Amino acid sequence: MAERTKRSKIRINDISISYFIKKASQKEQRTVIFLHGFPFNKTMWSAQLEALDESTTGIALDIRGHGNSTSGHSFLSIDLFAKDLIAFIKKMALKEVVVCGISMGGYVALRAYEIAPTVFSGLILSDTHSQADDKAAKQKRFDSIEAVLTHGRRPFAIGFIENVFAHPRAEQNLASVDLIKSSIRRNSITSICATLLALAARTDTSEVLSAISVPTLLLRGEQDKITPAALMQEMHAHIPQSEFVSIANSGHLPNLENPIAFNESLLNFLKKIAAVTTA
Repeated sequence: MAERTKRSKIRINDISISYFIKKASQKEQRTVIFLHGFPFNKTMWSAQLEALDESTTGIALDIRGHGNSTSGHSFLSIDLFAKDLIAFIKKMALKEVVVCGISMGGYVALRAYEIAPTVFSGLILSDTHSQADDKAAKQKRFDSIEAVLTHGRRPFAIGFIENVFAHPRAEQNLASVDLIKSSIRRNSITSICATLLALAARTDTSEVLSAISVPTLLLRGEQDKITPAALMQEMHAHIPQSEFVSIANSGHLPNLENPIAFNESLLNFLKKIAAVTTA
């Protein structure tokens, strides 16, 4: 963790949210909040926090029930995760917020925008889409729940690694693979299964796409085995101020497999937002 990045916690409703924060060293122009995928945690965003310029505050948080954030007393849902995000932004009194969500984090970002569009000044959606699970996808999640309950986290983690990385055994990816394995092991079986149910039950957010009025960056790992390119292209076609970037040599987690290209797209996008704001 970089020297300027600090670990902190804050109480939101019935939970404690754990987060990393790297505060702007110059006059703050915006805050980027990073939302991890399932079943990971905030540590997957270390390279992005370090890459932010000196006028940007970066925050990577653990979604409810993941990492070091508590689960609370409610059933987990994407809707609840989105409301936690909005409550976090308001309690922290954050302004000019750009939310960057990958996979499940993208589902949360879209739902949060649908609930409270005025809270956000930009969206970055990576390897995600707006559609709800169809019958086959729901069944796959139910099968995963049964497998985790029967065989535990280790086989689940091994299979997950093969799916999310384009090149899981490449030497340059070994540290990222270990990070993701560790992230999965840190989640309880209860949290993994509850989140799988939350993903299966999430609502479709496709209707909000044409109403998104903030600049939006869509990123996808070129070899993503989980998120079809067609679904991201469909979002690109419907979101008015959107741009789409394919990240080479990466799968479902391009911020880890190709952080240089991912960060370049991220920083260019933030510069464009800054230019529009100051124009």
